[in-house]
Amino acid sequence: MATPPISARPDLGSLRIHDGQRSKTGMGKRVLYAAIPVLVFAGIVVAALAFRNQKAVVEVAAASRADSAGPQTALNASGYITPRRRATIAAKITGRVTGVFFDEGTRVKEGQLLATLDDADVKRALDSAKADRDAAHAAIADYEVQLRNSQILLRRAEQLQKAGVQTQEALDNATTAVDSLKAKIVLARQQVAASESRIGMAQQAVDNCTIRAPFAGVVVSKDAQVGEMVSPNSAGGGFTRTGIATIVDMHSNEIEVDVNESYIARVEPNQQVAATLDAYPDKPFPAKVRTVIPTADRQKATVKVRITIIDLEKYNFILPDMGVKVAFLEDAKPPAKGNGKDAAKGPMAVAYIPKSAVRSESNASFVFLVHDGKVERRAVSLGADRGADVAVMAGVSPGDSLVVKGPESLRDGDKVEIH
Repeated sequence: MATPPISARPDLGSLRIHDGQRSKTGMGKRVLYAAIPVLVFAGIVVAALAFRNQKAVVEVAAASRADSAGPQTALNASGYITPRRRATIAAKITGRVTGVFFDEGTRVKEGQLLATLDDADVKRALDSAKADRDAAHAAIADYEVQLRNSQILLRRAEQLQKAGVQTQEALDNATTAVDSLKAKIVLARQQVAASESRIGMAQQAVDNCTIRAPFAGVVVSKDAQVGEMVSPNSAGGGFTRTGIATIVDMHSNEIEVDVNESYIARVEPNQQVAATLDAYPDKPFPAKVRTVIPTADRQKATVKVRITIIDLEKYNFILPDMGVKVAFLEDAKPPAKGNGKDAAKGPMAVAYIPKSAVRSESNASFVFLVHDGKVERRAVSLGADRGADVAVMAGVSPGDSLVVKGPESLRDGDKVEIH
């Protein structure tokens, strides 16, 4: 077998990596791998410093001074906003709805048209009653013409009978004809009166096909649509509506609360009340007791109290059926003269703070005070509520700035920015 020439063999030496090249490549990789942890650590440090320097945005409120001679809370209760004038508007007759001219939230005036019912049948009845009246009027006119002619014949018969030319029977017949026509005219007039009465009934039926607002207010519920049947009764099962709309007089809103009968002695008519809606805890408003309903609920052992909202027009955010918390206030007696033990029967509040400023942890209450751009955690001892505020017996002084809204992760010493 012939051996190939040496010049035809491949040169494997060209693929060899020199020692200089091998050491240079390994050094670069080692430097890169060593730099990665350093870069990650530097990024973490920068992020931590940036997060630490970031200021939390908070809202603050000042603690108010507790005036011992001012109104104090005698009792706390909860209830609902209830309008005194609320009505579900219904039709007086059964009919099909042909028009609805309102929507939820629409403000309506007294007597404003809300809806119409199908009035084709009652209008035909009205037209029939008017036709009967017109026919009775026409009959009266005919009888009056006949009466005038009969009266002429009667006078002629009287003259002839006096002259002896005509018999007494002819005179009697003429007299009877006049009396009969007079009676027919009276009957026709009675028929006209009866027709007028039927017209009134038919007109009332037509008027019943229009539903109007009984008083000015706001529509809070739309209960029927065009094409549905409505009825004052529940006839037809679930296919018949019993109401058209529900209207509320917003100017009659008041507070209704149930007070435990054990504490009802603390409530009196015209007593001042501080009220706060659950939806707007930062917007308290004044009120006063209107009346205490003179009966108790045997099942719940409560007495119903109705409270009037003072200057209701100023608070357009008060809506029916909203939850509300009330504090019945009483004028605290001024402290008696003498030493501290005799001056008061118990500890006095040093300040009042918003309830939203109080935080709890492990059954302990505390607040965050703001000083020089930082927050300070301060334990507090709380007293009775007064509307949206709560009494502080110790831990806070009047005028202190308290955080009322801020992040839950807020800690003692954190830097904050006041919103």
